[in-house]
Amino acid sequence: MKPTELLQLADQFGCPLYVYDAAKIEAQYKRLTDAFSKVEDLRINYAVKALSNVTILKLFKKLGSGLDTVSIQEVQLGLHAGFSPDKIIYTPNGVSFEEIEMAAELGVQINIDNLSVLEHFGAKHPKVPVCIRINPHVMAGGNSNISVGHIDSKFGISIHQMPHILRIVENTGMHINGIHMHTGSDILDIEVFLYAAEILFEAASHFKELDFLDFGSGFKVPYKKDDIETNVEEFGKKLSKRFNEFKKEYGRPLALAFEPGKFLVSEAGHFLAKVNVVKQTTSTVFAGIDSGFNHLIRPMFYGSQHQIENISNPKGKERFYTVVGYICETDTFASNRRIAEIHEGDVLCFKNAGAYCFSMSSNYNSRFKPAEVLWHEGKGILIRERETLADILKNQIAIDL
Repeated sequence: MKPTELLQLADQFGCPLYVYDAAKIEAQYKRLTDAFSKVEDLRINYAVKALSNVTILKLFKKLGSGLDTVSIQEVQLGLHAGFSPDKIIYTPNGVSFEEIEMAAELGVQINIDNLSVLEHFGAKHPKVPVCIRINPHVMAGGNSNISVGHIDSKFGISIHQMPHILRIVENTGMHINGIHMHTGSDILDIEVFLYAAEILFEAASHFKELDFLDFGSGFKVPYKKDDIETNVEEFGKKLSKRFNEFKKEYGRPLALAFEPGKFLVSEAGHFLAKVNVVKQTTSTVFAGIDSGFNHLIRPMFYGSQHQIENISNPKGKERFYTVVGYICETDTFASNRRIAEIHEGDVLCFKNAGAYCFSMSSNYNSRFKPAEVLWHEGKGILIRERETLADILKNQIAIDL
């Protein structure tokens, strides 16, 4: 999107504001499907947790995507957005057994990552098809918080516990229709991913009636100019070849599934915030904006970098700024970052704000969550209203004591 278009939206809808470019989402989806065009049955299940606005889900439905969900609420959102149950996979971790049964009653694909839950579910619901999430014990991901396939991870059933899995399946007579893994996010080395794939193939060979193999996701996107990213085209070529070979060895039709979130929506997102103050101290120039980690927590939580542009003065002389928020504690988006000269009232644009940004926002300091806008076919469409005090008070009960 052009800076002028973003400024127009900031003026129309106010700041802070999340803006998503529909054309970029569509382009990323096509890029992934093209990379695996040699696979006869490819399933892309968008990871709802990345950005769960219902209009975004409807966009993915239009593109032909399924959904990857991690909570019963995400399942319900998917159904509300018009997805049929068979297009939704539910992969929880540490939830109650009752929640898993609720998802099963709704008819979605169940994915289980715990031996005790697998045994309990198989004993009670042996006729319900189940996918098993394995832990391949492969360390991959750009941050320890998003590396989920290593040996100390809480996710998945250890590949070394395959005898226990097979014992449970045999004893309960349950139907296993899929095998799943997810090693982590921001994966660059596709050879690591291909190595993990071989572990998944080996696990799949123990089950004779599988319908699909689910490779999770974790593709890295570029966060700044000239940043490195996962080469999905090369990965698609290599994994497609190996998957098609395995499918022949397996002897029955198999679908290849992925669950991308960040890859599909991250680069489509822009977060717009207005500069409240420019504050010079003895060693730092702070640019204080009308937002904080209540709206965009990733820099504080993960140490993530979001490119920041002054779209009010894009051609201004660059100076060093530390961009901070208005939360009443340390609240830093970027330290000593080169940005075109900033004045109070300017609008700053945070790039790569589509994934895990609004979805991780909060009402900390009793601040309102921002509005969301979809840029579609040259115009901005409001897809979430800015919160008001009524929203903050909605579920509170005021009692005179």
